[in-house]
Amino acid sequence: MLPKENYNDLYAFLMVTREGSFTKAAGKLGVSQSALSHTIRGLEERLGMLLLTRTTRSVSPTEAGERLRQTISSSFDHIDNELSLLTKLRDSPAGTVRINASSHAIRQILLPKLQQLTQLYPDIHIELTANSGMVDIVAERFDAGVRFGGRVAEGMIAVRIGPDVNMAVVASPEYFEKNGVPQTPQDLHNHSCIGFRLTTQGGIYAWEFEHDGLEVKIKINGQWVFNESYHSVDAVRLGLGIAYIPEDMIEDDLLGGRLVKVLEPYSIQFQGYHLYYPHRRQQSPALKLVIDTLRFN
Repeated sequence: MLPKENYNDLYAFLMVTREGSFTKAAGKLGVSQSALSHTIRGLEERLGMLLLTRTTRSVSPTEAGERLRQTISSSFDHIDNELSLLTKLRDSPAGTVRINASSHAIRQILLPKLQQLTQLYPDIHIELTANSGMVDIVAERFDAGVRFGGRVAEGMIAVRIGPDVNMAVVASPEYFEKNGVPQTPQDLHNHSCIGFRLTTQGGIYAWEFEHDGLEVKIKINGQWVFNESYHSVDAVRLGLGIAYIPEDMIEDDLLGGRLVKVLEPYSIQFQGYHLYYPHRRQQSPALKLVIDTLRFN
């Protein structure tokens, strides 16, 4: 078997057989005719056989040379084709972009904004993985992640992709009629609250409020715990307790009177969703296009 450093010699031999001339092949390869002749002689010496028949007018392969030409020709053509495809992938928007985000971000921002992008660029594929916790996107081989602005991992480039998100404490009218209405966050200790388990940290989310400029965290109690906001919405609609969820998820319920919002002076606002990704010297055209499409103005 030839060592890898002689692949250049094989390619030089292939070019000579295709051009039928040392002069033309040398011009294609960007080397002198004498250097090319020296390369072919070296290849013949290593193989211990004559590969080319040389005359004053033409160059043609010997029987051994023809067999070698047929063997290596398709291999080099395949390599050239693959390199061409890689160049197109670098220069045009194509390929798969993997994004880790919460279901809320996927439904409210990513799907609405990216659906038209995939219609315009059929060679771009979007893979969205729903996860409510913080994920090491580098270790998990994601191209990007989406989280609220204040919760983006350190060392990442972050691009805002959505407006601020208002949180709302809500329950059904029937629940409040039966159990009373909490007047302060501390009153929630006496209510059945629908919990939200943080996927990566493993604990139950302590509801965050603000009062007189101070942060208040309430460890809630209740019979129901979910790790998905939309399931919490389903539960609160069934009257199973009080939930603390993004207001845009239940706007129609509030307008229709199916849910009631309380503790408004205490409810917080999260900084809008940000797309974040690691520092890289080069971005794929597909990822760059996704970033530009999602960017919030």
